[in-house]
Amino acid sequence: MSSADAQPIKLLMIEKSDDLKTHQWVYQLLRNNLLCGRIAPGIALTIRGLAQILDVSPMPVREALHRLACEGAVEVKNNRRVIVPSMTPEKFRELCDLRILLETHAAEGALPYIKEADIEVLEVIDGAIDQAIEADDVDHISLHNQAFHRCLYQVNPFQISVPLIESLWLQLGPFSRIAISKLEKVYLVDRHVEALEALRQRNLFGLRRAIEADIRDGIASINSVEGIDNYFRGVA
Repeated sequence: MSSADAQPIKLLMIEKSDDLKTHQWVYQLLRNNLLCGRIAPGIALTIRGLAQILDVSPMPVREALHRLACEGAVEVKNNRRVIVPSMTPEKFRELCDLRILLETHAAEGALPYIKEADIEVLEVIDGAIDQAIEADDVDHISLHNQAFHRCLYQVNPFQISVPLIESLWLQLGPFSRIAISKLEKVYLVDRHVEALEALRQRNLFGLRRAIEADIRDGIASINSVEGIDNYFRGVA
């Protein structure tokens, strides 16, 4: 077993509500941890080990990991270990290009359906991001940022792109976390403020520009991390 395999996992826990079945709770919990990058690439997970951590039977863990493997977030190995896939520069560029393509499309599709109440909700979420930044809460910087984008895109009642976008977030989560945790300043420019202003003005070009700039800022942050090539090679 490698040193990476031996690292302990500290999961971000979420409360299990009465209306959630166990397998749904396990899936949401593991998915949240992947979205915010808590589970690093190359660290081996096992169904039995996760079941012990979560105090559940192996079955809901197995179901959750199968769903996450279908979303490209984890790989199931022949020895039944599960890992977050390693990243390559080529895969990273492809995922980022797809994010820009899909998310600008989703934002444009949402604009005709935006109401003032939707903008107010987005402002609250953006405020939560600012609070997470002030608190140096790496987990919720990512999760609230994703919530902002998800909330915007889902305003379109006919959208079908959010599951595709979330699959990209799942694959990029560990590398976004690297950047957030290593940079002294997370956002030099709050692109969400620009997006909110574009929404108020019903400015399609301004909204597209703000969403694309937000994604490109994140990409630049990751690329600026010293030794990022080592993370792509899986040796950091």
